[in-house]
Amino acid sequence: MDDNFEKKVSLKDTMEVEENASGSEKIIPLLRKFLEIQQRRAEAYSKLKRGFSDYMTSGGELAYQQLCSEITVEFNDCSKQVLEMESLFMSPHYCRVDLAQLLRAVQNQEKQKLHLTATIQVLKKAGRPSERFVSHENCRYTNPKKHECVHVHDITESDGTEEAEADAEYDNALKEAIKGVQEAVASINEHLEEVRYEIAALEAE
Repeated sequence: MDDNFEKKVSLKDTMEVEENASGSEKIIPLLRKFLEIQQRRAEAYSKLKRGFSDYMTSGGELAYQQLCSEITVEFNDCSKQVLEMESLFMSPHYCRVDLAQLLRAVQNQEKQKLHLTATIQVLKKAGRPSERFVSHENCRYTNPKKHECVHVHDITESDGTEEAEADAEYDNALKEAIKGVQEAVASINEHLEEVRYEIAALEAE
């Protein structure tokens, strides 16, 4: 039995058991399950970060693509389970729209974080415009030790300005994406603190 199946069954069992409970007895297990799912997301991000670092070092495209596919499946499963929880909190059995909105806020930030993380990786894979590799497949070789690139011409002041502008645009895009991820992480952490506070408050009742 694979891990994903066990995770799905575990959530389903939690929901069914809580249907017969009341008040805090119904809510606390779901909120704890939500925190577990967020931990799974954090672990998936760490795995993705390590995999991307390995890819940038070794250039193993196939392994990196396989990892991205696995991470996508993991994130989709996490999102599906959180959406189910959100729906439950909106239902008459729970009547906790506030908690549903809290989970929705986390989902939105997670979506933004994932999008910007992908943007960062795409940018880093491409590299700064001025540092990108120039293909020599159309070169005309006139000497074994020296060759002349047909597609390379003298760099003019205009070319230098365009390259500098392209680099500046790249640097700005990367900076904005990193800042966006940091802001999303900060927002998610604030929401998770609210969840932990809610659990503590319910346990104190």
